Amino acid sequence: MKAAQINKYTKKVHAKITEISIPEISDNQVLIKTKAAAVNPLEILNITGAVKLIQDYQMPLTIGNELTGVIDKVGKNVQGFKVGDAVYARLPIDHIGAFAEYVAVAADAIWFLPDHLDFITGAAVPLTGLTAYQGLHEKLNAQAGQTVFIPGGSGSFGQMAIPIAKAMGLTVIVSGNAAAKERTLAVGADQFIDYKTENYWEVLDSVDFVIDTLGAAEFERELSIIKPGGRLLSLITGPNKRFAISQGLPKWKQFLFGLVGSKYDKKAKEKNIDYHFIFVQADGNQLKLVSEIIEKNKIIPAIDPSKFRLEDINQALELVEKGHPQGKVVIRFD
Repeated sequence: MKAAQINKYTKKVHAKITEISIPEISDNQVLIKTKAAAVNPLEILNITGAVKLIQDYQMPLTIGNELTGVIDKVGKNVQGFKVGDAVYARLPIDHIGAFAEYVAVAADAIWFLPDHLDFITGAAVPLTGLTAYQGLHEKLNAQAGQTVFIPGGSGSFGQMAIPIAKAMGLTVIVSGNAAAKERTLAVGADQFIDYKTENYWEVLDSVDFVIDTLGAAEFERELSIIKPGGRLLSLITGPNKRFAISQGLPKWKQFLFGLVGSKYDKKAKEKNIDYHFIFVQADGNQLKLVSEIIEKNKIIPAIDPSKFRLEDINQALELVEKGHPQGKVVIRFD
């Protein structure tokens, strides 16, 4: 079968199409015939080795973190799934490889593809959906009646985070591109701030939570609008000791991440705010709950109109790294 692989970490974001064997499955896995796989900024981090302290991979590495497909084989201990089922998944961190014609996946990482989504639109759900779910429930411990602000939330993350937050009873405020305003309000946002005409830090104050999608340059502005006792959760600014402990990383990594994240922890602590970082985990049970929310609200993620096949992987990676996608970039296998 064909797969997109790297042979080493490299600053040049480039993958090679190679022929490898169809994987054998264990008793607790299913074999998925891939229909579509989304291309995320995480792929760039995997290729460059930017997250190798969180997860270091053996080479050669088949890249790709989320997919849709049809079950081709089922391990003898697997229950609830059968050959022919349409499923989707964020692949386990230690066993990625969505950019391949067949993928062996632990059965507890997958869930059924929602009926209102096809293989293309479904490929845009698992990574961002689980990030939002885990962030809101596990990192923020958000409760009904509280307020969350998502700067840069008019993109693919916001499409999933907004309905999940609304299902929890939260008030959701988003800043982003005016072109996405109607779409963002349609999925449930209570307030939209056009970043070109308004500065969110001049408009907002005393929110309970901020989910950062913009990075370190916005850190102090984001802190300035959070009430004392609130929390700031970042998807990209950087890990800290709390994150390393939550991931069960060894003591030396806890120490290292503690050093790296200390400046963020210090600034947050000065304002009586907790800083958290997230690296999303595979979880089929949580994906089931995400699926129920997006099915109820008939959420259909925006997909970039560019059509890529596996052989076009480097063009797709370049669009994610340097371009301006109009939705999730997806590799089509059929």
